[in-house]
This record gives sequence, C-alpha cells and structure tokens, in this order.
Amino acid sequence: MASLEKQVIHPEDSISMNQGARRTIFVVGLGMVGIAFIEKMLALDPDKRYRLVTCGEESHLAYNRVALTDYFQHRSVEKLYLNQVEWYAQQDPEHFLFHTGEQVTSLDTVAHSVTTSKGRNISYDYCVLATGSESTLPTYVSPVKAERARGIFVYRNISDLDTILSYSEQEHVKGGRAVVVGGGLIGLEAAKAVFDLETISEVVIINRQLFPLSRQLDDEGGEIVLRRIESMGVRVLTGTSVKDVITSDGVLTGLSLSDDQYLKAEMVIHAIGITPRDDLARQAGLKCAEKGGIVINDLLQTSAQDVYAIGECASWKGNTYGLIAPGVEMADILSFNFTQVKTDLGGFKPRVMNMPDLSTKLKLMGVDVASFGDYFADKRSARGVLISKVAVAQPLTRDNAEKAIDVKPTVWQTSPSGSNHGNRMKEGEVAINTVTTGMKRGSRQAALDGPIECLTYRDPFSYVYKKYIFTADGKYLLGGMMVGDTSDYVKLVSLVKKKKALEEQPSKFIIGSGSKGPDDGADLDDDTQICSCHNVTKGAIVESVKVGVTTFSDLKAKTKIGAGCSGCVPFATNIFKAEMKKAGHALSNHLCPHFAMARRELYSVVKIRKLKTFPEIMEAVGVKQDSLGCEICKPVIGSILSSLYNELVMAPIHHANQDTNDKYLANIQRNGTFSVVPRIAGGEITPDKLIVLGQVANKYKLYSKITGAQRIDLFGAHKQDLPEIWEELVAAGFESGHAYGKALRTVKSCVGTTWCRYGIGDSVGMAIHLEERYKGIRSPHKFKGGVSGCVRECAEAQSKDFGLIATDKGWNIFVGGNGGSNPRHATLFATDVPPSMVVHILDRFLMYYIHTADKLMRTARWVEQFDGGIERLKKILLDDELGICADLEREMGELIGSYADEWKAVVNDPVKRRQFRQFVNTDERRSQTEVITERGQERPADWPKRVPPAKFGESVIVAPKSEWKWRKLATVHDLTPTDDATTSVAVKYGDSQLAIFHIPRRGYFATQQMCPHKRAFVLDHGIVGDDLDGNLYVSCPLHKRNFRLTDGKCLNDEDFSIIPFDVKQEGDDLLVLLPDSDNLDAAIGTSKWMVKQASAELSLRGGEGIEIAGVGIGLSESGSACGGGQRSCSGGNASLDW
Repeated sequence: MASLEKQVIHPEDSISMNQGARRTIFVVGLGMVGIAFIEKMLALDPDKRYRLVTCGEESHLAYNRVALTDYFQHRSVEKLYLNQVEWYAQQDPEHFLFHTGEQVTSLDTVAHSVTTSKGRNISYDYCVLATGSESTLPTYVSPVKAERARGIFVYRNISDLDTILSYSEQEHVKGGRAVVVGGGLIGLEAAKAVFDLETISEVVIINRQLFPLSRQLDDEGGEIVLRRIESMGVRVLTGTSVKDVITSDGVLTGLSLSDDQYLKAEMVIHAIGITPRDDLARQAGLKCAEKGGIVINDLLQTSAQDVYAIGECASWKGNTYGLIAPGVEMADILSFNFTQVKTDLGGFKPRVMNMPDLSTKLKLMGVDVASFGDYFADKRSARGVLISKVAVAQPLTRDNAEKAIDVKPTVWQTSPSGSNHGNRMKEGEVAINTVTTGMKRGSRQAALDGPIECLTYRDPFSYVYKKYIFTADGKYLLGGMMVGDTSDYVKLVSLVKKKKALEEQPSKFIIGSGSKGPDDGADLDDDTQICSCHNVTKGAIVESVKVGVTTFSDLKAKTKIGAGCSGCVPFATNIFKAEMKKAGHALSNHLCPHFAMARRELYSVVKIRKLKTFPEIMEAVGVKQDSLGCEICKPVIGSILSSLYNELVMAPIHHANQDTNDKYLANIQRNGTFSVVPRIAGGEITPDKLIVLGQVANKYKLYSKITGAQRIDLFGAHKQDLPEIWEELVAAGFESGHAYGKALRTVKSCVGTTWCRYGIGDSVGMAIHLEERYKGIRSPHKFKGGVSGCVRECAEAQSKDFGLIATDKGWNIFVGGNGGSNPRHATLFATDVPPSMVVHILDRFLMYYIHTADKLMRTARWVEQFDGGIERLKKILLDDELGICADLEREMGELIGSYADEWKAVVNDPVKRRQFRQFVNTDERRSQTEVITERGQERPADWPKRVPPAKFGESVIVAPKSEWKWRKLATVHDLTPTDDATTSVAVKYGDSQLAIFHIPRRGYFATQQMCPHKRAFVLDHGIVGDDLDGNLYVSCPLHKRNFRLTDGKCLNDEDFSIIPFDVKQEGDDLLVLLPDSDNLDAAIGTSKWMVKQASAELSLRGGEGIEIAGVGIGLSESGSACGGGQRSCSGGNASLDW
C-alpha cells in the first residue's frame, strides 16, 4: 500500500474547469453510504471539478435500509428513498450521472476502468468502492441450498423483503410459524416485521446468547428487552442454536437445534450477521482482510492507486463496521479530501480516519434501545458493588431516588473477578458499582483512564433499564446503555465525545433534572451531534435557520437530519422550533393569512357565535371581510362546520370550501379519475355484497384492491360515472366509506370470539358498533380505530387513533396511535373498561380532539403535544376534572344523530348529479391519461419521474390574439353561480380542455384545464382563493400549485404557468375569447400533453432520456433536449422546450 504522503489527494491532480477536463469519480454502489458520498461531493464541489458516475445493482434509487421494517407496513420503496426522484432529475448529468439496475462486474485498476452487467465500460480517474455488505449464511446452509430451498431467507434489502412477503402469502405458510435466527439488531428488526404479518401466527427467535442484543447491552439490559419481547407473544429460545434446516421436496419444514430438538417452521430468516462485499475488489487483486473487507489506510485508500473504499465493505485496522454512522463519516472524510485539501483559498491538512463512534439508538420490537461511549467498560475488569443497595418496590420516583443515591457509602465490597452473576440486580434496584483498573488519579486523563463507577436503574414494570458508567470521581461520563427511556441519548453522547466535565451530580442522569416542557437543546454546544446517522450537529440546524430554512421538511432536505433511523426527529424538531423563535421567525399558529387565530380558537368562535357559513365566518373574524379565503382555510372551516352542524358538503354554500376529494365524495387519483370506497363496517361483508362490488367493478372497468383497512377500493372511476356507481352500490345496501374525508375511515377488527379459538371479546361486533356510530364525523384529520379480541392483537389496535384490546375483565383502550410516515404506538388510556363504558370514553376523547386539535393534526401529534400529556388527558376525560364530560358526550350524540349518507343524497338529487359532468358543453368523454393493463387490470400510465419546468402563455399559440374570436362554450346555468361561493366547470373545445370559474362580485374567468406540473387535467376541481393583496388564483388539487387567474402565473412555483382566457357574459351565454381549435390544440391539446407510458420508460436511467407524449422530446445522455440543433422541441415556442 502506498504511503500516506504519496497518496494524499491534491487538487492539481484534479484539474479545475478552467484548467482542463474535469476528473471522473466512479462510485461503485448506490446505497446509503454511496449516496452520502455523492451528496457531499456535490455540495463541496460547486465548480464541478469532478464528474460523479455511479451504478446501483438494485432497480431502486438509494433508500433507507435502517427503516426496512417500515416497508412491511406501507410496501412502497419510494417512501424509503433518501432523495426523491425529483432530486435526481434536477442534477446536471455532467456533474452526476447514475445508472440503476446495473452491477459493476469487473474493475481494472491498471486501465482505470470498470465494466458493468450491461456491457458498459466506464473509465475513471478515481474509483470509490461502496459495495456494502450482504447477510451472512450459517455453515449448515450452503449457497446452493439457500438458492433452491423454499422458505429460507435473509433480511437485507427490498428484494429480500419482497420475497418474504410473497412467500408468506402462500397457502401452506398462512397461519404458520416464522423463525428468526439471531437476536441482534437485524434479528429483532426481522422478527418485528414478520410478527406484524397477518399471515404468520407465531414468531420464534433463536439466540445462542442468554439474552438478545448482547453486543449492545449487558445481561440486565438484555433481560428487560427479553421480557418485553415475550410480553408481545413472541417466543425466544436462548442459549441454543440451529444445527440444520429440514426440508421436504425442497420446502422448509423445520429446524434441528443444537440440543437435538426439532422445531417445526414454515419459514426461517437468518440474521446472524453481515459479510463485507469485497468480491469485486478480490477479483481486481486488491488487498482484503482474511475475515472479509477491503483493506484501507487512514485516508481510506486501498492497495490500488486511485481506488478507495468506504462503508461496510471497508476494513480499517482489522475492523469492519455494520452501522450507517461510520460509513457516513468515511464519506465525509473522503469528500473533504477530494475537494478541500488545496483550494483557491489555501491548503488544508487531509482528514484521516479515527475510531468511529459506535453509539446506536434504535426502536426494536417496540422498545427504545441505545448504547453509547464505552458501554462495556465495566466488563473488562473485576466489578465491585456497593453493599448498601436500594430496593424500590415501584418505578423510581424523583424523591426516593434522590434520597437513595445521595446516601454516601461507608463500606465497600469488591467482588472477585467472575462473580458478576452473584451480584445480579433484583427488580427495582438502583446500584452504584465500582471497578478499579489501577490507573493513577490527579488529572482529567487519569480520571478518564482510572477507576470507574456505574449508576444502574432497573424498572421491570415499565421495561426501563439504564446503566451509566462514570469515572470514580463522578466528573466524567464514559458510556452507558438505555432500554425503554432514551430521551437523554443525544446529550449523553455529546458529553462522552467531548470528555466534558459534568456540571451535575451523576444521580441526576438517572432521575432527571425535574425540568418541565419539551427539551429544546438550549444547553447543548453547537458541535453536539443530533443525528448520528448523517452526522448533523446542532450548529447545522442553527445555521440552516439563519440562511432562511423555515420548515422542518426543508431542514431535512438540506441537512439529511432524520433521513436515517429517524430517532433524532422529535429532539431535532424541538431544537428547530427554538432556533426559529430565537431568529425572530415566529412560529405562528394562525390558520392562514386570512385568519389570525389557531383552529382551536376559530372552532370556539364559530361554535359560540353559531356561525354557519364561510362568508359569515370571514365577515366576523377574518383579516379582510371580503376575502375569498384560500386552499388552507376553506377546507378547515368546511371541516369545522361539518363537525358542528354536519350539513351536506355538496350544498352550494359549503361546496366551494371542500378540497377535491370532499367536493366529489371520492378520492381523486393522479390521472384525474376517482376511487370509490364503500363502507364495510368492521371488515364484515356478505357474499351477495361482494358479488355486487365485482359486478360494478366489471361494468365500469375499475381497478380493484383490498386495502389494509379491510375494505375494497375501486379505482379509475370517471367523475361523470360516480353517481351511477353510487346508485348501484346504495341499492345493494352500501354507504359512503368517507375514504375521501378528514373523518372516520374504518374500525378494523380481528374475528374475535366469532371464530377465533383465542378470542376473549367480540371484536367484530364492537368494531361494527363503533364504526356505525362514528361514521361521517368530520374532524381535524382522518382517524381510524381497531378492535382486537385478545392480546394477540391481530387488528393492530395499538397503531390506530383509538384501539381496543379485550381482556378477561373488559377492554383496554389505547389512544393516539397511527401508522403512516411518522408512526406512533398508541398509549394505554384506560384498562379493563366494561363494554358499556367504552362508548362513553371514546365519545369524550374524539369530541375533545375535535374541539382542541390544530389543523390537520392527527391524534398522535395531539396527544404528544397536549399540555400535561396523557396524564392530563386522563384527568379531563376519565376523572372529569373540568366537568365537561357530559357536554362532550351530549355533543357527540347530537353529531351522530345528524348523519346522512352523502352518496345517497347525490343519487336522489338530479341537480347535484349534474355537477359530476366531465364537460358541461358536451357528453363526449375524454381520457386524461393513457390506460395500460397490468396483472389483468387497467391502470393509468406512469407519470414521468422527471418533470421539467413548463411555462405556458399566450405566446405559445401561433395565431395572434387579434385573430381570436368570442366562442360560446357554456351557459350561466351550467355554473350555477351564487353570491356566496365560487363555482367552476370544465369545457371541451376541439381537443383542448378549459376551466371556467365564477367568483362572486368578481365575475367569470377561464384558463387551460391542464396543470403543467404533472400534466393533469384537473384545474376545474381546485379551490379558488385569494391572497391579502386580492390576487385571485386556482389551487391545483393534486399538488397545490396556485395559478393566478388573471395572468396564469404560478404564485408558489416559478417553474410553471398557465394560459388565461378572457370571458364575457351575453345573456345566459358565456363566451371565451379563443383562437381556432387547430391553433389551440397545437398548444394545449389533450392528445399532445396526456401522459403515456412511454413518458416514464426511461425516467430512472440516469437522466438518459424521456419522451413527452405528442411532442417527441429526447434528452441525450448529456441532458440536452432534442439531441442537438436549434429546433424548438415543443413544435412551437422554445419556452416550452422540455
């Protein structure tokens, strides 16, 4: 291996753009570390001295492997992407070019080139190996057996998970047992994933150690985790291992254990460790470690000139690291050395690899687990235990813990080496332990290297365990571990890293400081690491706020904070809010610019003053009494009015307040069609009703899918067909399922005592009762329920806004849970509730949530942010401390009594049915997107992944405006105008689609119907609003691009604009000033702009090319449109070149 001096990277080796051609860095692997390196290079190389090229063997873009278990819930790899597709599309292909689904098969270090699985040969100046690792298979499973035998899996990537999911659906697997071999981090992740699968009835973990997580926790901590896992119904076999897998006709049937026992199993997942992927390096002759891994020096260089290795594939000083944080640190070092060692501003010493921080914080099997610093320091020497232990009969309280820990010991007893088991703590004990290493004292370093003492807290009732290791003088924290409560993790890691003297007694770290309110990190230094996955410091958050970042989503995009395990998000959010406040960016809770109050305050005003329409509310408390409102306040006020009076949302006075889903009582989909979801209370349905759903789906060619909420979703319904579809469903006894509204969605149930041999409670009956009771109730956000008939929890009630689990004494009620992108486990609210009391408690909970939550706030966030927390809620809603419980129950009763099926109301009203026409001037139908067939069903063609800017204006129309003519396209009657609310319709002119709007006291307006952002013909569905300056706009219902009606300018995205048209009224006729249809079709014709499948075929191939339907644009590999020449690709105006 070349010397460090010789191998230092100098910019003169990487010629700048004004000195010659840029150098190519080829990155092998598009995983978490590979993309981290690429991102850092792009940020540190604004002058584009380097060209980055990468190949990822998976068909997916870089995704978050730490969150793999979430994939089992949402089944969408896009939700795991570390950068969204748009980010890749925005990159200059001369700076960054990527290829997915393409593996590097050979590396020629002499020729400085790589060859890929697609025969591509790419030359490089520097090569960075980020090939990661693969799951280790045990010796008893040969590669051949792993390939051929069915039922044997590993847990490493999306492909592995897809295979597991598919196999779990097979008939011989359903209701069977899944075995996970390995009790480490990956093993527990895998166990949680299969535990949540409804097709798996039992999960068994086999761990050769006595306790799980033996590399992160000691026996006491591991025992707490073990108890928590077993309390979930997962069986854990410890102190044993697998000797062999047993198959029959190539299908797994069981496992042979080391004690010769046979364990029946339908599937087994091996999670016993990982092996660095160094095969490419070995083939190329690079030096690799005997135990695996590409050998690197302190500058991350391999034995080959200009070849580097980072992440899990690299072996540094004989160590490989299976955590994301060391890999990201390597990416930091290498990107710095490539770009910063010598610059125009002077030189800088190259960064070198240091011992990485192996601190970890994860949520495993529903348990928060963390370890930090030298967390096994007490295991390397004899361990002494303070004789005067403190027994605690209940979870530790501040008072008794302070008294206990502040007792000064007078007698010490040193345990001989190896006698730890005799001193194992009993339940509820707090102990101070000392270990002597024989180092001298007298300085900070001597203290750090000298005797140590441990503070340990164990609460088996709450599954909490903490052990913190200090220097003997109590001035320095060396490391520790946490189970159950990891709230102080970030602060403690910072103290360990900085070797900073403690300002508080060690006891405070166990019992807390007694501070109130959320921790905003005010006492942390700016260099404190908040996100360990991506090495984001508090200072990075502070600086981001200073440069204008005003939302947490923008902060995440800028710094990558929370893009790994997400464990840092709550704390980071608190810091962000505090910095926003300090910077003078008031975190206003005002509803929007039109209302200077929060939703909760507005709800109270509307209720007390008995206001019943949007104009009344705007006049009473709006900032400007004559404002139209906006896409934020209109739906919120619509929801408030529904929560109070529950009048039909299709009524003219309320219709304009609704977002598109509520406006048309169905969920709009990306091609402008809608999905229909009838209510199937509790998931129970008769065969006759199933047949009707099939008949309707066949008749209207609807794509059918069973949802995760035990309902059937019928996709692809055209707006004009909705009333007829509902008519057939209503005749069969169905009602609206309110899948479109911020309302109750479903109450999911297992079969309970109806069928299940384990059932304790009638979960189906209870779920149906609750769903029928709360159906149609509008709230600040959607809410869902779940009812499980026993503790096996098959209905996943603890992931719902409210959930019930049967006990032998009644029902345990959980509240504040949700899945989705920010999941939260529900909190136990009341135990052993008699069935007759369940409704009373839920009535109070839901009604109080409706009263007090902020706009679009799920119950999970409401519970988390409620002043006083869950205990305060209990006092209000269970103990009736405020004396409002009877009022809440009465209000809920009144709301329930006002229910009417919205679908039926439309079906029975000819006037309302007319509002569902596609075009008001013709019965002709027009497809908005090409339809393709997949797996026997029709669905819309994919959107292009890359959406270039598109600015439409009058100039794109060839005919001059002087040649345009007034053309009758609608009547006043078509728009049913009112004095209090906006209305809109779509019209067809030639092959073009237009939207016409009526705005009270402002007149008529018209625009193109297509939103250019996603080429969706939906603008007539959008909410019409204004800003405080009086600008009128329509908000696209898909992604909320706001287009000004007077000039077509997009007010919140300068990359897009639309064409406005003049409208005038002559009697009952509405005329629009237009060119002839051929000229208009050439600019905005449906055939020209509708999405076709070809639009998306090439969108993920490194930006190599896309085709826009009807235009024929081709992007060359360099990214230039049309492949050269000066011709306008739009066939008209160059401003539309995509």
